[in-house]
Amino acid sequence: MKPNLTHQDKVIITIATTGGLHGREANPALPEQPDEIVSDFYDCYNAGASVAHIHVRDKEGRTSADLDIYNDVVDGVMGRCSSMITQVGSGIGIWFDEKGTGHNFSLEERMNLLELAPQPDMLTVNCGTFHFDHKGDEFLFSNSKAWNTEFVEGCKYRGIHNELEVYDLSHIANMLDLKKKGVLEDPMHFSFVMGIQGGIPASPANLLAMLDAVPEGSSWQIVSVGKHQLPLSTMAVAMGGNIRVGMEDNVYYGPGELAKSNAQLVERAARICRELGREVATPEEAREMLGIPQQKQAASADA
Repeated sequence: MKPNLTHQDKVIITIATTGGLHGREANPALPEQPDEIVSDFYDCYNAGASVAHIHVRDKEGRTSADLDIYNDVVDGVMGRCSSMITQVGSGIGIWFDEKGTGHNFSLEERMNLLELAPQPDMLTVNCGTFHFDHKGDEFLFSNSKAWNTEFVEGCKYRGIHNELEVYDLSHIANMLDLKKKGVLEDPMHFSFVMGIQGGIPASPANLLAMLDAVPEGSSWQIVSVGKHQLPLSTMAVAMGGNIRVGMEDNVYYGPGELAKSNAQLVERAARICRELGREVATPEEAREMLGIPQQKQAASADA
């Protein structure tokens, strides 16, 4: 078992407000339009979240790869949420045609996220190829080491940091191989994504196995889905890790009880951290912990 962070008394809370799959059919409170998403991030920032994990939707509420929409959200978070870390999910999600058939976004559309302006603090790396199941439909999520190498090199050239999303133990091995080849550098920031159909099941034993597989000096957080979010997040806090909450991963507050807002989920996460004797990191502290430069200036006026 590896305690990994320098500031182990502090917990970084990431909020994933929207995601790239389900929408308001899952929870009417899920934000879809740019102003709604930014407003939600602002509420979550005030509740204790330090990292804004960003996906966007078009005017019809469909998952989108439109850089203009991303730019509006990133700019809005930078302007309203002082020093909050902006983190864009490079998987983007699934888009659905008029017949309701789901499709992956292309590798070219995903690579285009390197051209976001303003530039986010972080872009995620999805660390291995696998099939995932969404409502009975299987999708191949293609993330070869060759593509990830090009993507990471593009991030390094632009000074964008990476969050490494691992959906299985083999994905950690993939990242260690890229580190050995000099593509990735320390410190490495891992997200253990657990409970996705097609990825590693969400269980305490699997969390321990993933933690044991990452190198010393890495930081880590748990990203657990649905009913697993609360118990595994609590376990991660007790073990010295960080946590991600939000409607991308879980639309419920309790069994059969929809979350009223993303901020409600952040408030509970912050309360659990404090109950377990760990303080919640401010955005400035989270930047120091993750090695991300402090925000120099907001993109627009604070609201």
